[in-house]
Amino acid sequence: MKIYTKAGDKGETSLFGGTRVSKDVLRIEAYGTVDEINSVIGICRSMNTTQELDRILDEIQHDLFRLGADLATPRSEEKRTVIRMREREVIRLESHIDRIDTTLEPLRNFILPGGNRSAAMLHFTRTVCRRAERLVVRLAHDEDIGEMPVKYLNRLSDLLFVLARWVNAVSNTPETKWNPDQ
Repeated sequence: MKIYTKAGDKGETSLFGGTRVSKDVLRIEAYGTVDEINSVIGICRSMNTTQELDRILDEIQHDLFRLGADLATPRSEEKRTVIRMREREVIRLESHIDRIDTTLEPLRNFILPGGNRSAAMLHFTRTVCRRAERLVVRLAHDEDIGEMPVKYLNRLSDLLFVLARWVNAVSNTPETKWNPDQ
């Protein structure tokens, strides 16, 4: 099987279900940005700071494939082979947030993204996730995509923030507080 099909050479791609659309439509932009999050998480995993972090990021990567498939399949094209995002994926993220956040110093100030390399990359991933969330919200204004894609991305960005803080804490890397007077 060849990796290239030439089917997209004229700037179109197929959604699940076979509908052809331009590669610059909002739906493609949304799930393409979800794919970007997944790739950046792959970079985070390559920095492999702890087994627990790697396990959480592995779960997220699998979720993001599900989310991409969900976004690539219009609700009008219901197929049994597409598994939509579910509440349980959001609940799992919330569980991670609640568990990890209790180990961190409470936030009393805004902090600047950064710290060690792994934490800085998790902060970057959070910003890509927020961009994906904005695109998915825009898509939800135009099309029925269900509520789970937005909920998942919103919670994921919160988890990525907590994970960045946790990685810094575990490595004894201080967080830089935002100084509004600077």
